[in-house]
Amino acid sequence: LSSGNRFFGINFETDFLRIMIDEKGYIKGLIDKRSKVNYYAEGQTAPLLAIRVNKEMEKPYKMIYNKEKKEIKLLFSKNGVEAVIKIEEKATHINFELVSVVPKEIVELIIWGPYPTKIKEIIGETVGVVRNSVYAIGIQALNLKTLGGYPTYENDVEPSYNIFSTGSFIDVMDTVKVLYRGQTARPEQFGSVLQAYCRDRSRDRVIPNWGNDKYFVPAFNDGGVTGSKIALFGCPASIALKILGKIEIEEGLPHPIIDGKWGKISPTSTSSYIITSFGEDNINKAIELTKKAGLKYLYHRSPFETWGHFRLKKESFPDNWESMKRCVEIAKKQGIRLGVHTLSNFITTNDPYVTPVPDERLAKVGFSRLSTDVDERTGEVPIESPIFFNQMKNNTLKSAVVGKEIIQYGKVSEKPPWKLLDCKRGAFGTKASYHKKGDRIGKLMDHPYRTFLTNNELSEEVAIRIAELFNKTGLMQISFDGLEGNWSTGMGQYGKQRFVKIWYDHLKPELKGKVINDASRPEHYFWHIFTRMNWGEPWYAGFRESQTKYRLMNQDYFSRNLIPHMLGWFRMTPGTSLEDMEWLLARSAGFDAGFGLVTDLSITEKNGIINEILSVIKQWEKARLSSAFSEEQKKQMRNVNNEFELKPAGKNVWKLFQFAITRYVHKKTQGFSTLNFYNPYEKQPLQFVLSVDGDFNISNPSFKIDNSREIKIPVVLSTYQKLKYEGGNEVYLYSKNWNLIRRVNIDESELIISKGRHNIMFNCEFQNGKESIVKIELKTKNEGEEVRAKVERN
Repeated sequence: LSSGNRFFGINFETDFLRIMIDEKGYIKGLIDKRSKVNYYAEGQTAPLLAIRVNKEMEKPYKMIYNKEKKEIKLLFSKNGVEAVIKIEEKATHINFELVSVVPKEIVELIIWGPYPTKIKEIIGETVGVVRNSVYAIGIQALNLKTLGGYPTYENDVEPSYNIFSTGSFIDVMDTVKVLYRGQTARPEQFGSVLQAYCRDRSRDRVIPNWGNDKYFVPAFNDGGVTGSKIALFGCPASIALKILGKIEIEEGLPHPIIDGKWGKISPTSTSSYIITSFGEDNINKAIELTKKAGLKYLYHRSPFETWGHFRLKKESFPDNWESMKRCVEIAKKQGIRLGVHTLSNFITTNDPYVTPVPDERLAKVGFSRLSTDVDERTGEVPIESPIFFNQMKNNTLKSAVVGKEIIQYGKVSEKPPWKLLDCKRGAFGTKASYHKKGDRIGKLMDHPYRTFLTNNELSEEVAIRIAELFNKTGLMQISFDGLEGNWSTGMGQYGKQRFVKIWYDHLKPELKGKVINDASRPEHYFWHIFTRMNWGEPWYAGFRESQTKYRLMNQDYFSRNLIPHMLGWFRMTPGTSLEDMEWLLARSAGFDAGFGLVTDLSITEKNGIINEILSVIKQWEKARLSSAFSEEQKKQMRNVNNEFELKPAGKNVWKLFQFAITRYVHKKTQGFSTLNFYNPYEKQPLQFVLSVDGDFNISNPSFKIDNSREIKIPVVLSTYQKLKYEGGNEVYLYSKNWNLIRRVNIDESELIISKGRHNIMFNCEFQNGKESIVKIELKTKNEGEEVRAKVERN
């Protein structure tokens, strides 16, 4: 086992990486074979494998190498444990598999690493890859029970944490808070660590979980720590994603192919989509809307009457899944793919899993027994122990199940004899019944959405049912919202990943790997299955304000973790402007990130410029997906303060314009406003948008440019109306929802401004309203740049 005069141990190699392990079983080298640089962080200790016994971590003291079998035996002195690890050297990676551990019954869990590296520039915490500009090192869990990260918590929930960082991928923010999701790779002062672990689940446990100090987790038979398996790899940073794809294929991991390409690089993976309600009665209108926007995915945000059995809403889908199948077929003929939104393993209280007979596999926080007989009229239910029932942090429905009855209670008595007080018998359509002393009573786990959840067995059945829905109907997109609901299994990320993997494995061959999917939360193994993540909610403000910083932080996360980029959901209202839409589309192009556009058919009918909005979506999305924009253009578009316009200029050719924009607020109480505007471009008409922001009227708005000429516009603007000028000899008066009211003639020459700084005075006559304000937007644009499709797409 000698390797030179200074190192005693063994070396394992790929085409790009040499791993050195010393005679004690510790990694001492992570070497780039081409540059000879050792990325191992000296001064750190890195056992190939550590164990935990009686809640104490133990590292090996000796390694024995069997060259013929390519096996390492690690010896642990304190507890007399021996662990045997099989090694496979491959061109791209090295596999390490725990094939035996003796005595097995005392080992609570094993940890691969943590493996310390000097690399600190890019930490892919979810995917498990760290990179600098030259080299990448990564760890991959090769089966579900091997979890990425470290067993920080007994419920195996991967932590999220913030670190302030300078020089982010987001160019417009000098110092940003980086949100890390998970710790398969984790930043450290010396660089980073890579880590994974596996837990023995063969015995019942009571642990803290999801707001409960005590949560009963039943034994789960998956073979324990034996069979836990990882891959380690190193390679040039530029091919890290390519190597991950090869590992997926080589090791039989999920490797989704979408429209002929691996999902992580398929342009379809970042497709934008329309989110709206549809059914058999209006599917054609919804398809028409999607096609006008040049999009290929149409997504129903709330199609289900129940979660669990996933009955569709009867008014929209009278024949349940058959109705959805007909909608899918109608859409497919027109080149549109349908998707649906759900909450994973959340079980609504009107679902057959709950009523009239509750399923035994609904998740329980824990159990007690009745301390006396109970008839169907008893309002105070006696129990032997309150331990699992008096935890109120995450206890919305306050429900217990005994036999075939669900009982809701208000509180638990504060001292013995223990009772559930203020009980509602036969809750959720179950039947109040007689129960005997000693009957088992379980505290049902629930969620603030007023739903129940599943244990492991029921999670599996629900996942299969979702696969059956897709197999039956041909749906092609889903978001596993609420995937954290599978924490109800007590197995954290393991429960979540099992849910999605079971769904994935039960899809028909023609769908498997082709269904676009994302989720509420990512995990390490799940990285191989999900297409993308699409976080960012639209409910709090307009396009520019709703969770903007969060959306930008997500772009940094996607880049770190080699995930296709998405911007989240945005809500289109009757008052959505063309400018707001192009603001969103420029961000989409800048980050090469798709988005979901939430709307409703009734809403789009009210917006007076809906056809223009849909047209610009079509043009921008086509240009983005055809790689029309340069890196410098995309950099400019990542800055949320920059605004652009894209105009078609031929087949697969566009002209991209950038604006100089200044915004002001003019108040009734201030007389006239002096506006300073800088035009960085050549001589042109000054464009503007005036908006009445309230329930009042203004008349005769006027601009005086550089104290020389005054332009007064003979028009009255009423509540929330807008006056818009884009050049030419007409100004347009619009309603709040952009319906054209009238055109007003104007002399374009009076609004021409030269390049440079200008003093512009604004005034108007306020006709009513105490706190009246007018929003003013002034802008000019450059001469434009021609952009051409580099990859022609339909």
